[in-house]
This record gives sequence, C-alpha cells and structure tokens, in this order.
Amino acid sequence: MADATTSSKRSSSAKASGDVFSEEERAAMKETIRERKKAAKLSPEEARAAGEADIQAAIAKMPEDDRAMATRIHEIVLAAAPALVPRTFYGMPAYAMDGKVICFFQAKLKFKVRYSTLGFQPDARLDEGEMWPVAFALTGLTAATEKRIAELVKKAAG
Repeated sequence: MADATTSSKRSSSAKASGDVFSEEERAAMKETIRERKKAAKLSPEEARAAGEADIQAAIAKMPEDDRAMATRIHEIVLAAAPALVPRTFYGMPAYAMDGKVICFFQAKLKFKVRYSTLGFQPDARLDEGEMWPVAFALTGLTAATEKRIAELVKKAAG
C-alpha cells in the first residue's frame, strides 16, 4: 500500500513540476512552433528554398551515421517525388505537399532510440485495406531498402 501511495505522489509531483515531457520532446515542440511561424510568412518559392536550407542545417547537426542516412533519404525523396517541398518537422527533415507533411526522417539520436525512422503522416496516400504501416525502422540503407523508400514516397505523394 505504501508503494502505491509513494508512486502516486511521484506521478503527481512530476506532473506538477512540468516533467511530463522529456527534454528532447520539449525541444521538438519549440522547434515546430518556430518552423510554423517562419513558414507562414513565405511564398511557395521562398518556402522551398528555406526548407532546403533548414533540412541541410538539420542534417549537418546529426552524428555521422544518421547524417549519411538522412542525406541519402533526402536525395531519394526528392528524386521519387519532386513535387514534395522540403522542410523541417519538429526539427527533422520532412517533405510536404499543399502545406501538409507527407513524410519525414527521424534520426535515432533525436529521441535517443536504437534506430532511425522513416515516417508518414495521415495525408500520405499509403492506404491499403483496413490497416497499413506508417513508420519504418531503418538500421541501414541497401539498394533494396532505397528502392522500397522510393516506392513508398511515390505512393504517399500520390
């Protein structure tokens, strides 16, 4: 009984002190607010140029293994769906259509996890029946993986 009370007190005090989100999650939320404010002021051409610069800056901050993967995925996405507009999404490389993020790359270091992720947002056109994957773990890139990424991006962009 004492354990439940102690645990309850810890949860209440964590919530009261604002520790609901990790430091990485809070930083990502602040980054998305900055991204949205900046994007709202730009023309489509300016948004594409600014998005490309933001992606390059985000990739440059990554450790070498994440940087290499992000760079290659950036090339694959732009080749597979040139209409997608590069931008950042919570500080991560992302690609949008009509102002909505379609897909994004999340480096493993971003949230201190064991693999990087290629994710797709609800506006991505990946629907297949009643259930389909919207995120893919990436531990490396092979020719087959790159081909699959290109296929998914083309389908997502519709």
